[in-house]
Amino acid sequence: MLDDKPLVSINNLRVQFETNDGVVVGVNDISFDIRPGECVCVVGESGSGKSVSSLALMRLVEFGGGQIAGGQLMFDRGDGAPVDLGRQGSGVMRDIRGNQIGMIFQEPMTALNPVFTIGDQLAEGLIVHRGLSRAQARARALEILKQVRIPEPERRLDQYPHELSGGMRQRVVIAMAMACQPRLLICDEPTTALDVTIQAEILALIDRLKRENNMAVLFITHDMAVVAQMADRVVVMFRGNKVEEGPVAQIFETPREDYTKMLLAAVPRLGEMRGKPAPEPMRLMRDAGAAPRPIIVADPKPLLTVRNLCTRFEVKGGILRRTVARVHAVEDVSFTLNGGETLSLVGESGCGKSTCGRSILRLVEPESGTIDLDGTDIRALSAAALRRARRDMQMIFQDPFASLDPHMKLFDQVAEPMLNFGIGSRSEREDRIAALFDRVELPRHFMRRYPHEMSGGQRQRIAIARALALNPKLIIADEAVSALDVSVQAQVLNLLMELQQELGISMLFISHDMAVVERVSHHVAVMYLGRIVEIGTRAQVFENPQHSYTRQLMSAVPVADPRQKKISEDLNFRPIPSPIHPVGHRPAPSVYAEVAPGHKVLIDPVTHG
Repeated sequence: MLDDKPLVSINNLRVQFETNDGVVVGVNDISFDIRPGECVCVVGESGSGKSVSSLALMRLVEFGGGQIAGGQLMFDRGDGAPVDLGRQGSGVMRDIRGNQIGMIFQEPMTALNPVFTIGDQLAEGLIVHRGLSRAQARARALEILKQVRIPEPERRLDQYPHELSGGMRQRVVIAMAMACQPRLLICDEPTTALDVTIQAEILALIDRLKRENNMAVLFITHDMAVVAQMADRVVVMFRGNKVEEGPVAQIFETPREDYTKMLLAAVPRLGEMRGKPAPEPMRLMRDAGAAPRPIIVADPKPLLTVRNLCTRFEVKGGILRRTVARVHAVEDVSFTLNGGETLSLVGESGCGKSTCGRSILRLVEPESGTIDLDGTDIRALSAAALRRARRDMQMIFQDPFASLDPHMKLFDQVAEPMLNFGIGSRSEREDRIAALFDRVELPRHFMRRYPHEMSGGQRQRIAIARALALNPKLIIADEAVSALDVSVQAQVLNLLMELQQELGISMLFISHDMAVVERVSHHVAVMYLGRIVEIGTRAQVFENPQHSYTRQLMSAVPVADPRQKKISEDLNFRPIPSPIHPVGHRPAPSVYAEVAPGHKVLIDPVTHG
């Protein structure tokens, strides 16, 4: 039963930023309440003011150059006399932050301190706010790491952030926010970097804590399926203004505003492609005219053939830093990708998807196996020959900000690959870059801008333009749309599929978003613990999943329908086997059963080597 008295009341909040071009209003006159035991989801595209609202509530917006220019931020500290957070001193705010209001930040790498261990960072808030001894704080830190399902939590306490995968870092940030059992939990895109199974469990964990502790939750996300699963009420924002607010069922079933309808139309839904022979771009509300054409390759021929690929990393220990174990990141992986088609690799973080993509490009050196790209043995190439071969294979990385040079203008970033390979004269390069900007639907005057002046979606388009600059045969897209808003994600996916149709590019699409994978793929390979456990056409894998892990992935996908809530009452945490094995360990080869022509399933006793 929800409390009638609000825990938080945001009244007519206005936040502005001083810039060289004058005052920019980040949030303009928004108001809403959050009650104890209630989850309010704030949705909208990047730049709509979602995160600014939450940072204002924590009074962190001031550290980013923002200023609370008007309104009230009333918060009930538990004594029945609400205080206006906008007018509190730094000492009071220090006591509230991390103690009564917890926050899960969007970017886990910047939210964690790179020079402190995970254990120290988790213990800090418990020692400061709860007065625990160092030993008690460490025991509690271990307990909350187990709650957020981190494998080998005892080892993680003494590790540093850079030693963990993105998904694991995000779970550490979630554990830190929940450590002191706050009255209000602010979640800013907390599951963006997580796979569906872990996302489902984290959402269930937040939901359980909300119910058990009568905790209020302010949940900021662009994933409408997560909104449908988590929200009691929804606030829709656009360009700093509140567009619409209402109960979750009303927003999904009878949205009043066109913007809300557009957001809902851009959500890829699992099952939409059932019965369709090939991937096809999404029909967006802004698109008029002809229906999207399916991407059918008339006579598909193999372009990339990978056989028995193994990539392992050494774990060093002791004073002499000897190799004490090996991480079996990619274990006996084989697949074929046809020219002009898309093969998707799906699975949880740490399953080896990204390492597999990087091994194919030899950004990570594989230990064994063969990689054949259009008749060229990639593993046999010398450094100079490999550099030449990279013209044919390009990568779009997960984080576009990290993959772009902050000191270079966008024109120079797209021109760099052509300069490296001596392609064209200056005027020819300028014409080609202008055409690429048109192709990725960015205005030509953006060429003179720097990466920090662009939104996440625009930066990802630059990364795509740069990958296309050399007319590659193969593009490896590593979680290329996972950090984008739903409407921008739909546009970028459509762009990739249209480019594939026009240029005949092959794509290895690495993702954990099953609905996106269903939309873009010709073939799908499901990875678990470094091995492919099931591979086949999109229809075979999605409409007739055979492996228990594939079925588990499908069942964990959140549905963009508030009447089909999948958040389980009970958290059945599945222990994650470790991919780390002793130095002399010799895993058995992968053995597959062919359940239909081209549809192969791993025979299970071998799965764990």
